[in-house]
Amino acid sequence: MKNTYKISAVLLMSFSIIVSSCRKEDEVIVVPNVIYGCTDSTMFNYNSYANTDDGSCISFIFGCTDSNAINFNPLANSDDGSCIAEQLGCTDSTAFNYNSIANTNDGSCIFAYDIAQGIWNINSACDDLIISIPLVGDFPVPLNDIFPETIEITGEGVGVVSIDINGENVLADVFYDGTVIIQDGQKISLDTGEFGVVDVDITGSGKIETATNGNLTLNLAFEVPLAGTQLSSCEISFTK
Repeated sequence: MKNTYKISAVLLMSFSIIVSSCRKEDEVIVVPNVIYGCTDSTMFNYNSYANTDDGSCISFIFGCTDSNAINFNPLANSDDGSCIAEQLGCTDSTAFNYNSIANTNDGSCIFAYDIAQGIWNINSACDDLIISIPLVGDFPVPLNDIFPETIEITGEGVGVVSIDINGENVLADVFYDGTVIIQDGQKISLDTGEFGVVDVDITGSGKIETATNGNLTLNLAFEVPLAGTQLSSCEISFTK
């Protein structure tokens, strides 16, 4: 009986050792792979697969990321919707063709002072002027004849031009928008025929509409012996 117990005990111990050995062989320690990257979820380049931070985290920089926009920010990595599309045109507010919508100057700016200068063809339409003298008669004055078929406008500097009317220079101011105003105190000579040559006070204003056309209204006032003050006006169109 004792031998039987001893044999049983030995067999039991041997079986336990075998089972224990099998369990140890089944236990596998899994070491996770190291995945480097940015592990900060608040960063621009956060890597949800990374398990080891490698110090590569980049902060968000908001701005316009469209390289075709005028406010493109090369440092931005996150578009914030602020991009502004390019609008070509003349951006100089003192130019004749200023474009308030444009944000990029395309070199197209032209200035009224510049385009006003040169040789212009003119067409004048003056009010009929008849000087009436009691007991003497009526004397027509051909005002249209005082204007030639062409006139030359030259620059005098700082927005001032000189208009040559039959060899007589009349100064005028030219503004940014093309408005032309004859300066005060300007005079020209007028041949009235029967009453000889008289000095005429000339005032007026007009506008250069484009580089090739414009208009001017001139007001004329002069004194005629025996007839007193005479007034008239002329509508003049300019073309190039």
